[in-house]
Amino acid sequence: MEYVKLGNTGLDVSRLCLGCMSFGEVGRWNHPWILDEENSRPIIKKALDLGINFFDTANIYSTGASEEIVGRALKDYANRDEVVIASKVFFRMQPGPNGAGLSRKAIMKEIDNTLTRLGTDYVDLYQIHRWDYNTPIEETMEALHDVVKAGKARYIGASAMYAWQFQKALHVAEQNGWTRFVAMQNHLNLMYREEEREMMPLLRAEKIGAIPYSPLASGRLVRDWNTVTHRSQTDEAQKMKYDASAEQDRLIAERVAAVAERRGVPRVQVALAWLLQKEAVSSPIIGVTSMAQLEETIGSIELTLTPEEINYLEELYVPHRVVGAL
Repeated sequence: MEYVKLGNTGLDVSRLCLGCMSFGEVGRWNHPWILDEENSRPIIKKALDLGINFFDTANIYSTGASEEIVGRALKDYANRDEVVIASKVFFRMQPGPNGAGLSRKAIMKEIDNTLTRLGTDYVDLYQIHRWDYNTPIEETMEALHDVVKAGKARYIGASAMYAWQFQKALHVAEQNGWTRFVAMQNHLNLMYREEEREMMPLLRAEKIGAIPYSPLASGRLVRDWNTVTHRSQTDEAQKMKYDASAEQDRLIAERVAAVAERRGVPRVQVALAWLLQKEAVSSPIIGVTSMAQLEETIGSIELTLTPEEINYLEELYVPHRVVGAL
């Protein structure tokens, strides 16, 4: 495993981050393909054995069950000082007023709930899951600053928003002397590259680490196009993100397959190697539901694509409608 600094911080993170949305409890969320605790723990343990020290979850994942599973597994298998735990806040966790969003009330309540579920005194990275159009960004940034100053988070980050929104948040923090975002969890892969237009140049200029989610386009980049899986049949978010551009995306998936065949490596390694060679990308977030999937991804760290291969993978891309930031 290789380790890099997360953006412009001194924090060392593994080159791959284990996304923990796949871990939870069926019935507590709308994803029937998630793994229960018994089947999640071996994957978390294997990730640690492979050198992964970076784990990303969120309060909304299985409405807290993901945090509970991750917290118990890391307590049993790892030294807390050696792992980097990230979680997120924004989506609705309870009915009624103040049950969602990024108000000071919501943030202060949810960070404590997250720490309780994780069984830890602090998270290393606390991220806003989406932009809150109903709360002033000044209120959100000051609340996040106070979370850091209270020792409940070491760093803060953001996810899935427009570049102008992210820049506004950075400006508000700088203007008031508040804690600044150090990471952006954005939607970026070979099938969806709209982030390259504005967000990625901003991250490079501000020295902020990108930790892209959905690096394999929910698996579409790395399997035969007509293959049907339990997740592909039931994951409505995947359909929303990629169905509209499926005809063009299929051609890109075919090129990933061609490069992988020429190199004699799994397709997943080609898709991840492309991301790992992008400036500003610190650690793509990989989501897996089997040990084999996890083991396949590790080789991507050692795979270097040539400029010709990168051009071959990229040249068929056409503009896509923006998804994820809304």
